[in-house]
Amino acid sequence: MKGFVSTMDRIAIAAAAVAAVLLAAAALLITWMVIWRSMGNSAWWEIEAAVYLMVMSLFLASPYTLKTNGHVGVDLLAHYLPPEKARRLQVAVAWVGLATCIYLAWATGVFTFEAFERGDRTESTWAPLKWPLYLAMPVGFVLTALQYVAEIYRPVPGAAPESAA
Repeated sequence: MKGFVSTMDRIAIAAAAVAAVLLAAAALLITWMVIWRSMGNSAWWEIEAAVYLMVMSLFLASPYTLKTNGHVGVDLLAHYLPPEKARRLQVAVAWVGLATCIYLAWATGVFTFEAFERGDRTESTWAPLKWPLYLAMPVGFVLTALQYVAEIYRPVPGAAPESAA
């Protein structure tokens, strides 16, 4: 399982790098839009494109956020538990997260496939297809589910000696 954990860590880092590029592209696009419009010009596609990029980056960054423990979590209980019980709690929470991600991957996968089949488009002037945006959801949830598996099997580092407080 050590190989799986390190592979998932690398995939999480790669997905985060792609998410960072998408987010940077959205920021550049919004900056361009502000400058372009301040010169009296008009465009009709940039807001929707920026939203697509930001939403895609959100879902692709999810596994890395889990890997680095960057999500919002309440760890007060785990803080006061002995290390072995805190680890059990961490694994139990990871199983709940895994089940949630599997369900959401399935549900958003169905949603994405239906949008693809119907050829759904947004109601804007640009009218891009919706399924590429929706595809980021099941991909992000599958990657996050796999990262939860990696967190469940991640080796526990050696316990640090207690400090005198």
